[in-house]
Amino acid sequence: MELKWVVTVFHPWKPSELHTLPLLLLIILPLCSFNLSQCFDLDPEDKASLLLFRSSVKDPGQSLETWVGPNCTNWTGISCENRTGRVVSVNLANMNLSGKVHPGLCELSFLEYLKLSQNNFNGTIPTCFGSLGSLKTLDLSHNSFSGVLPDDIVRLRQLRELVLNANRELGGVLPWWIGNFSSNLEKLDLSSNSFHGEIPESVFYLKSLKHLDLGDNHLSGNIHEYYQSLEFLNLASNQLFGTLPCFSASTQSLTVMILANNSLVGGIPTCIASLEALTHLNLSFNHLSYGLSPRLVFTEKLLVLDLSFNDLSGPLPSKIAEATEKSGLVLLDLSHNHFSGKIPLRITELKSLQALFLSHNLLTGAIPARIGKLTYLQVIDLSHNFLSGSIPLDIVGCFQLLALMLNNNNISGELQPELDALDSLKILDVSHNKISGEIPLTLAGLKSLEIVDLSSNNLSGTLNDAITKWSNLKYLSLYQNKFSGNISSWLFTFEAIQMIDLSGNKFSGVIPDGSFNISFHNNNGNSDRAPKEPFIAMRNAEIKISVMVIDSSELSFNYKVSSTVGIDLSDNLLRGEIPDVLFEAEGLEYLNLSYNFLEGELPSLENMWNLRVLDLSHNSLSGQIAANISTLKDLVFLNLSYNSFSGSVPDDQGYQRFPGAFAGNPDLCLETSGEGCDRASLPAVPGKTFEEVEGPILVWVFCVSAFVSFYFGVVALFCSARARSYILQTKF
Repeated sequence: MELKWVVTVFHPWKPSELHTLPLLLLIILPLCSFNLSQCFDLDPEDKASLLLFRSSVKDPGQSLETWVGPNCTNWTGISCENRTGRVVSVNLANMNLSGKVHPGLCELSFLEYLKLSQNNFNGTIPTCFGSLGSLKTLDLSHNSFSGVLPDDIVRLRQLRELVLNANRELGGVLPWWIGNFSSNLEKLDLSSNSFHGEIPESVFYLKSLKHLDLGDNHLSGNIHEYYQSLEFLNLASNQLFGTLPCFSASTQSLTVMILANNSLVGGIPTCIASLEALTHLNLSFNHLSYGLSPRLVFTEKLLVLDLSFNDLSGPLPSKIAEATEKSGLVLLDLSHNHFSGKIPLRITELKSLQALFLSHNLLTGAIPARIGKLTYLQVIDLSHNFLSGSIPLDIVGCFQLLALMLNNNNISGELQPELDALDSLKILDVSHNKISGEIPLTLAGLKSLEIVDLSSNNLSGTLNDAITKWSNLKYLSLYQNKFSGNISSWLFTFEAIQMIDLSGNKFSGVIPDGSFNISFHNNNGNSDRAPKEPFIAMRNAEIKISVMVIDSSELSFNYKVSSTVGIDLSDNLLRGEIPDVLFEAEGLEYLNLSYNFLEGELPSLENMWNLRVLDLSHNSLSGQIAANISTLKDLVFLNLSYNSFSGSVPDDQGYQRFPGAFAGNPDLCLETSGEGCDRASLPAVPGKTFEEVEGPILVWVFCVSAFVSFYFGVVALFCSARARSYILQTKF
């Protein structure tokens, strides 16, 4: 509710108009009574209590510097009763205050509203809060309070709102009295804390309760029916089990129900669809099973339906929610289940749909041709299914699309030139399919693209200039296709690029000797990454998409891409020398040029401080191994095998941590402690010595020789008439 103040304009007062003074006073007095604290001083006792509280608080922003003088209006966050000057409200939310709460605050005996949320207060919740008998709202959320909930809270009989969420060290067993200490309690929020044990039975029967949030704790026990008219229920991220109740008492009131990330089992009862006011339903990350009943049809008021990460199976329902032109589902997430069969055509009737997640199921058939009717769609994720056919041209009707993920299916056909109509698209992932043809030049119109993954298809042709228009590109993978031709220098100049993967193609020519972008040069690192993650996975990008429905018509889309900063040109037909400028990109973490025909000497690596993976194996590189490679502290994988390196590798350079890194370089020797140069220690196969492979080879040669000898012996016998006659006589 917004409070609007009306300023009254008075004409100048003149002494000759003294007869108008009583009328003027009659006007001013109602104005003073309208403002709760403007015309009265702060009660001296309450003032002393507030100053005691301030004395124990750290206030770097000096928000409480206004706590001077007698006028209550000037005191930040304080409201007083208009006749007595007693403090009735303390609202110090989000002021960057810290320290312990001084008990002096408990002397405000007329206090009705106390809000200290979004600060850094610590210690235990003062037991003296129980003496604030007039308190109606207590909000200590988003602080660092610890310990248990004091039993003295039970004395707050007038309390309507108890909000203590996001105090991670606050916990213990939920008190038995939490559901019956105040018959006026409407809102109870203890989420994101450390409470454990079962939910007290008194909570199920508290008639006044409308908003219950116990999510993100360690609560256990059976999921229970609630016998009041709830409007909001969040029990997510606990350890609750059992089957879903119907919540019959909240049929006409419950708008939000979040039970995600528990251990709920069984099917979804059709009675859930009878919750007429429901707008958000999240049952994800449970163990719900069986199919969805055709009678499970929600009302058009439902905006969000998330049933992802369960064990649901069977066909997708032809109709899951009512819809009109102006209302209906905004987000539908049925991903990570076992749904099978085709995507129903009636899904295109959900005209309000903005995000559709059906990935990681067993869906077959083609993408519905009429999907373009969903003109509000921003996210389509149909990845990791068994979908076939081509990408329907009608999809360009989804002109607001931001993310299109069709990877890991059996989709064939070509990338249509008309896809350039999706000019808002940021993420395009059609990898691991059977798409063929070339990248159309018209796709230059996709100027918003940031993530492009076309890997593991049958695409061919050269890198055309369409890609140059994707100026916001962060990740590009063309791995395992049939692209050919030269690699253009502009490919490495995108300002935000983090990973370029062109491996497994037929690119030829030389690696362009040009400038590399700022991302390859400046890398702040990623401390969250495991220090020794598998190097093969480092070239892949992990994309986390988050969508949130703000209201009935707006969806907030965000994504985060976690990718190694790297270049992979391996398994191509590249020749020539490696340009020195490539080894001056100090931000690179991953560089793989293996399985090409590169030659020349290895440039200096002293500037590549962030390098973690270097693979130059199976080329024709020569010269000596640079000693400074061992100074790269973050390097976890090194492979220079099967080249033509020469000279010696000193023992004190620490190369022992890369076994097999120098195999197949016959002119290279490894220095060992006190034994000089040892060429025989170079294994013929990375990681294996000659002695380890000699035994199996000899066995194989013996078997082949024995078979050949036996074969020729039999042929010789049957070519001899006397031997053939003897054998036949013996047999019969």
